Amino acid sequence: MGFFEKLKAGLTKTKNSFMGGINALIKGSKIDDDFFDELEETLILSDIGARTADDIVTSLREKVKKDKITESEDVKQALKDIISEMLGEDTPLDMSTTPSVILVIGVNGVGKTTTIGKLSYQLKNEGKKVLVAAADTFRAAAIDQLEVWTQRAGVDIIKHSEGSDPAAVVFDALDAAKAREVDVVIVDTAGRLHTKKNLMNELAKISKIVHSKAEGCALEVLIALDGTTGQNAVNQAREFNEVADITGIILTKLDSTAKGGIVIPIANELKVPVKLVTVGEKIDDIQPFNNKDFVNALFED
Repeated sequence: MGFFEKLKAGLTKTKNSFMGGINALIKGSKIDDDFFDELEETLILSDIGARTADDIVTSLREKVKKDKITESEDVKQALKDIISEMLGEDTPLDMSTTPSVILVIGVNGVGKTTTIGKLSYQLKNEGKKVLVAAADTFRAAAIDQLEVWTQRAGVDIIKHSEGSDPAAVVFDALDAAKAREVDVVIVDTAGRLHTKKNLMNELAKISKIVHSKAEGCALEVLIALDGTTGQNAVNQAREFNEVADITGIILTKLDSTAKGGIVIPIANELKVPVKLVTVGEKIDDIQPFNNKDFVNALFED
């Protein structure tokens, strides 16, 4: 099965929830003020959120008026165009230097460790030499789990014992990356720190080491978000973005949720691009986010 087919299948719950209500509304309503009010309510109930729902409906009102749209299929196409524009341009990972560094952050339980394994496997298959740094040293289980995934992916790992200084792990990983001529270093970070200040200090320390040990390197700071949590994922991204310079989002578990439309408010409200999505539990179930494929899978009959 190609990835678009996986994405389409994975978005079935989202499509049924999101498009089911919208299709029924478009087909059964006159395009008037009541229609737009009901559409906004439908979008909010689909976990799009009040702010983004208002933005979508406002844009649709303007487009319907400007283009004198009256047919339901034309309304649907206009809505599709608005959402596609809201998602913005596809933004690939920046791996323009050797080594490039990817920090993966996010709360526990979002699929962070498994995603690192999948990403490592994908990059290795693209011909890149990958090294993983187990910098989530707060939990021994996190290190053990990451080691299992790196073995599956066939990539090396740098780890210290539980309770070690995470920054020291990154320091050693970057030394090893230079010695081994590694293309990409992927850093797992702690999923739970007690305060924002702790998190900010830890990430700042890691970032400082990255820039001193690999000066001028391409650095991605990716937050892993669980697609099943809906608006909570937006809130997590917003909080992390206050303490870290997030460059992109990995949206996980799209195949397990009716809330995959959460991609839309993430892009619209946070202005942070979704760069990767996972739609399954297999090691190859990860791909760069593709705006066109996502919107087509969501709207396709």
